[in-house]
Amino acid sequence: MTVSEFSTDVESKSYNACQFKLNGLHIISRHAKITPKKIGQFVTCWTRDKNGITVPFNESDTIDYFVVSVSSGVYFGQFVFPKSVLITQGILSTEDRDGKRAFRVYPEWGVPQSKQAIQTQQWQLEYFYQIHDDIYLKSASKLYTI
Repeated sequence: MTVSEFSTDVESKSYNACQFKLNGLHIISRHAKITPKKIGQFVTCWTRDKNGITVPFNESDTIDYFVVSVSSGVYFGQFVFPKSVLITQGILSTEDRDGKRAFRVYPEWGVPQSKQAIQTQQWQLEYFYQIHDDIYLKSASKLYTI
């Protein structure tokens, strides 16, 4: 795997925000935060428009994958969301939808209680892999195929 054009996003430094190319694919990356009162982890997903106003990423933005790293104690993993899934789930804005500036992710070690959180975790886990000593690069790499 080849990483190129790496840059950090100063405004979202607390989320370790960065973007880069991985084998020519455009990746936007964040590290989600644990919040004190809700299950799951919170991550931002915005950019600034030409007027300097924060807006959700748009379907026309150059993004192939939005990668969200999560950790809790001894657990660590990543969600590798393809752009198409973020459009389908209403996270990226389109002509018909406003999109979201932030959203919550639910790694496999979390046990959400609300019906909506459970449904969200179900679709998100299709794009999740836990990182541990036995992870195989081949397993992680398959998430980066469009």
